[in-house]
Amino acid sequence: MSNKPNILVITGDHWPASLLGCAGHDVIQTPTLDHLSRNGVRFTNAYTECPVCIPARRTLLTGTTPRTHGDRTFQVELPMPPMSDIPTFAQVFRDNGYQAYAAGKLHVYPPRVRAGFDEVMLSEEGRPQLGPTDDYEIYLGDQGHAGEQFLHGMSNNDYVTRPWHLDERHHVTNWTTRQMSRFIQRRDPTRPSLWYLSYTHPHPPLVPPQTYLDMYGLGDIDLPYHGTWPVDHDQMPAWMNNRLIETSHMNEDDIRRARRAFYALCTHIDHQMRVVLGTIREEGLLDNTIIVFLADHGDMLGNHNLWAKRMFYQDSAAVPMILVGAKGDKRVPVGVTDNRLVGLQDVMPTILDLCGIEIPESVDGLSMVGEEKRSHMYGEYGEGFEATRMIHDGRFKLVYYAAGNRLQLFDVENDPQELTDLISQPDVIEVQQRLTGLLITECYGSDLDLIQDGNLVGLAAPPSEPPERGLSLQRGSHWPVPPQGTGPS
Repeated sequence: MSNKPNILVITGDHWPASLLGCAGHDVIQTPTLDHLSRNGVRFTNAYTECPVCIPARRTLLTGTTPRTHGDRTFQVELPMPPMSDIPTFAQVFRDNGYQAYAAGKLHVYPPRVRAGFDEVMLSEEGRPQLGPTDDYEIYLGDQGHAGEQFLHGMSNNDYVTRPWHLDERHHVTNWTTRQMSRFIQRRDPTRPSLWYLSYTHPHPPLVPPQTYLDMYGLGDIDLPYHGTWPVDHDQMPAWMNNRLIETSHMNEDDIRRARRAFYALCTHIDHQMRVVLGTIREEGLLDNTIIVFLADHGDMLGNHNLWAKRMFYQDSAAVPMILVGAKGDKRVPVGVTDNRLVGLQDVMPTILDLCGIEIPESVDGLSMVGEEKRSHMYGEYGEGFEATRMIHDGRFKLVYYAAGNRLQLFDVENDPQELTDLISQPDVIEVQQRLTGLLITECYGSDLDLIQDGNLVGLAAPPSEPPERGLSLQRGSHWPVPPQGTGPS
């Protein structure tokens, strides 16, 4: 039997850092995550380096920034691993005697690439046009529901909602839980294990089981908050939001329904995590298992009149990050918060460090249990009119939009909802200049065209575009023939 610690890495998709009971949210029900937080460390300044799925997951899997791994624009068909000299954390653990299994969403290309894992049970949110049908859709077919994953009619990128249309046991959250539990039960008991449990929700479609909708009264759902700074429909950031998601029609009830469904999906995951943790406990492994919970990015959920991701406001860019050590490991204290700046790039070096495995030179991140701490966090999404950048020094956050050459400055320590834009206010001019200088030093590639004579000049205002025609990338029936062409991404 192995004495080396096992590792369980759990990810949610679109899960804002604020949506935890232990983070002080008044409505969300997350008893399992709250319990984990009491048994470990919750990092209160955790950010995604690129707040959109594919680049964020490349960062998580490789411990590298978008500059290193090559994607800050959501490149669907960029191969993974990106380069032969950038190993994933799964590969490094396997090279050191671990068995490595993943269940759920990888969001890599080709979809069936193992990304270093021994085996993957895959759920890719209905993307068969990119490769073979994934394991979840195969499961639905085996259960007599071939091609019915999206017959609820809800979109993967919209905020219209309804209850899940099949039995709860067929929901992707339950399926992913069962696959991971089976991996744990089928492990080689003579070798340590790395388990990657990757849930596709609370990312839309907003289709929680009715049981979880019923846990939240519509009138109890909090409404979004709004800053004092302008959010004009045809300017950044609203331009980037509204090209794909038309939300101007949503009234208060529509907004409450969307947020209620989102919270229900979170609680559903929280409860299903208990099954995986219970399986580990009953296998006698819990005391010798390191647990990490995080998300690839968050969701604006109507705050500041914005929805979804790709922006560096707190709800989109700040992610939950909870670390629980093996029992008795004093490097991971119990029941504390840590306000150091951390990112997805830090997960790989942290779990390697805790297991006594050498961290590859390719890794950009820092161990979250080490002494070294970064002075600032750089974030980047998009190029051209979509180019959006962030510099965060632990208290102040500078957000930059190339389109319109717009800068914003927030004191997130004292204004965590970013209600007040401090840009150009006299008492923070030094902060603004310092962070702008840092931002310029981080620029590379096409970003260099945004700078002249050492100053940001950006681009003109974004062009107007016609309404999006595809119902926010609505999926259809995947039977009898799965989509083959340029369908959903």
